[in-house]
Amino acid sequence: MNRAVLEVAVLSDRDVAGAVEGGADRLLLAVPQPDDVVGTSPDLAVASPVLRESPVPVRVVLRLNDGYTTTGGEFTRLVGLAEEYLALGAEGVCFGFLDADLEVDTGICRALAEALPGVPWTFSRAVDATLDARRSWRRLLDLPGLSAVSSGGSPRGLTQGYDDLLALAEASPSVAALLMPSGGLVAEQVPWLARAGVRQLQIDEQARPGGSAKAYVDAALVRSWRTLVDSAVDRLVR
Repeated sequence: MNRAVLEVAVLSDRDVAGAVEGGADRLLLAVPQPDDVVGTSPDLAVASPVLRESPVPVRVVLRLNDGYTTTGGEFTRLVGLAEEYLALGAEGVCFGFLDADLEVDTGICRALAEALPGVPWTFSRAVDATLDARRSWRRLLDLPGLSAVSSGGSPRGLTQGYDDLLALAEASPSVAALLMPSGGLVAEQVPWLARAGVRQLQIDEQARPGGSAKAYVDAALVRSWRTLVDSAVDRLVR
């Protein structure tokens, strides 16, 4: 694909208009948690109006606790919650689970993906907490239905992980095709990521005035990122 997917993180239905008017291709809905880069699953009362208002695809986070592991009991709840989100209009979901050794838990992730056949999903920034990024990506590439991997290359995001993440994308077209840089993306990184073949990017606080979660997503800020991303890709296909 030539046009890059611009995903905007939203917190409520009040963020939808600004994101869509600014040119977002997809929204990500989660409940933010202190000192956490993924967030947790929203209540249906929060998810329903977002899914009803959005004319663009929405993915909703599937996560019930503040860790990266899950239990059998939680697994059943996650499947049920995902089915409710999908019934309300979600295009897909976002999740990512690790095992006790901080490796991608391919068993849990595969089981959840297979319980939601045909549903596209994003592996969350849990990948940034793994110990070996290259090994983690090898595991991710075998998972069914996976269409994006949200990553900042480090638990601290792109401020620290950008160089390593860019190197991964440059070394592997398969990684570049799935990678969705997130966690502090800055403008000067976009052309280099586009040149490496990355065609999915996520913005969060960049879409809010002052970078504040108390401010709603602003259409003008999203539009500036839309223009930047499109320009970076257009230069490559001329």
